[in-house]
Amino acid sequence: MSNAHQFIEEIKRELQETEAKICQHPFLRALEDGRVPKEKLKFFVGEQQHIIRSDLCSVALLLSRYGLSPSRDFFWMVLQGEKAALDAIPILAKALGVAEEELARYEPKAGAHAYTAYMAWMALYASDAEVATAYLVNFEAWGDNCGRMEKALLDKYGLTRPDLLFFSLFSLPPEDFETKALAVIESGLARGVEARLLRRSARLLQDYELMYWDTLFSLST
Repeated sequence: MSNAHQFIEEIKRELQETEAKICQHPFLRALEDGRVPKEKLKFFVGEQQHIIRSDLCSVALLLSRYGLSPSRDFFWMVLQGEKAALDAIPILAKALGVAEEELARYEPKAGAHAYTAYMAWMALYASDAEVATAYLVNFEAWGDNCGRMEKALLDKYGLTRPDLLFFSLFSLPPEDFETKALAVIESGLARGVEARLLRRSARLLQDYELMYWDTLFSLST
């Protein structure tokens, strides 16, 4: 087991309480019970449109910053994933009955947008290792929740698998995502990036992820 892998496992143990709140969020339970009105799901797709657009720009900036370093491959992979997710949003919106004009007019809410604002900050100021740490810790909870949403929308809301491409992109990340992220983290630790900064990036991104689900729950139920 690499030093980076051991370090990530330590961080996950430290953040178990927050992760449990994300993965056991009442929004997910309400959706699985069919208690979220379908028309309220416009909030999910509206917020994700803003989040993915912003994250696409953030990752492009990271690729520019680290394009001549070994981290390039990791950020290029993430960038491709963000682009695919952005392309999948109109498909999901249509399936949920959200018109193009309504989606274009949607205004993001502060609590849901905090995650992507922090990502933009990291794209400007954080090391590649901090970003990789935050992503690696966060994506597991986000991916699990996307998988649950996909199943709930299939079982309770009559959507089809082609409608739900957005969720499958995140619930089934690239096989080498973890390997490449760990390599970036290992390199950062080896060159002296402070461990406390990596812990901070993961903690804050998880906290902002929880804020996202809290805000979505308040809007949707």
